[in-house]
Formats: sequence, structure tokens, C-alpha cells
Amino acid sequence: MDVTLHLAQDPEADELLGRSPLAALVGMLLDQQVPMEWAFKGPRTIADRLGATDLDADDIAARDPEAFAALLSEKPAVHRYPGSMAKRIQQLCQYLVEHYDGDASAVWAGVGTGSELLKRLEELPGFGKQKAQIFLALLGKQLGVTPKGWREAAGAYGEAKSYRSVADITGPESLAKVRAHKQEMKAAAKAAKAAGGK
Repeated sequence: MDVTLHLAQDPEADELLGRSPLAALVGMLLDQQVPMEWAFKGPRTIADRLGATDLDADDIAARDPEAFAALLSEKPAVHRYPGSMAKRIQQLCQYLVEHYDGDASAVWAGVGTGSELLKRLEELPGFGKQKAQIFLALLGKQLGVTPKGWREAAGAYGEAKSYRSVADITGPESLAKVRAHKQEMKAAAKAAKAAGGK
């Protein structure tokens, strides 16, 4: 895995995401309740604070939970909820150590079908169906992981030439399109809720 991603909109953070399977997974895990760029910048911030050039699942899994939470809480905090996200990151790393010898890329290496890959992603701590589908779409669209049926398994996020999620962001222009799509979805949901409440 060595591609150029544009999710953090920060060259150093994006470089790490493009070469580190664990960084990409952690960024996806952090991508909730904060701006996307903030979430995907997180793995680089964590690596820097650990004095490392990459994230290591064995190292993170073995760290003292309070010390790791404090590391994420330093200003600027890695996430709006640094304590709970530190716990989730450690759970993810512990799972990877137990099931994949600490190798995040083993989650998708050699997987035969998109549905099998989706199942593996959904089994990761902190990954519900939607997050798993978005990450599957990111793997297929930008990271060259394309098992048979991956687009179908990723659902709407797997559609070609769509601008629904981080999987579709390749630069500032596509970021703006994804943001516009998310605003439309929020407005539609709000309108539907208002109509249902009458």
C-alpha cells in the first residue's frame, strides 16, 4: 500500500494514510462527530506523539489506557472525545493483534469476495455496517483492493463517479462535492423528520 490519499488535506498526514493500513483504519475509526480532515489527521498526530513514523498495533494495544488517553487529549486533541476514542483505538489494535498478528492489511489481503471483506470489516471494533461499507469503498476506489463483488458489498458507497463519502475524495474539488452531498442528505433527513412530526 503506497498511494497518495487526500483525506486529511495535509501532505504529511495523507502520506501516512497512503502507506499505512493501520493509519487508514484508525482514521476511519476517528471519522465520526468531527470534521473529516480532523479525523484523518489523527493517525499522524498519534504517530508523532509516540515518536514514531507509523502506528504499530502491538505497541498501541499494550499501552497503559490512561497514558494513551492522555496522549490523545494533549492540545490540540486528536478528537472531540479523546478518551473514548483512545479506548476504541486500543480495542481495534488489540483485535488486530489477536486475529491478524497486528497486521491491519491482513484484514483484506487475499480476501476472495467483497461480501467476505465487508464481514471482516464489520467484525472490527468500532466499525458498524456503514463505516465498514465506506472503508470497503475506499479500499476499492483508491487503494487497489478489489475482490469480486466489492462494489455491491460497499452498497451506494461503491458506485462509480459518486460523491458520497471519504472513498470519493481525491482532492479539494471532490471534497466540496462530498460535503455538498452530505448537506443535502442532512437537509432531506431534517425535512422528512419535520414532515413526520406533523
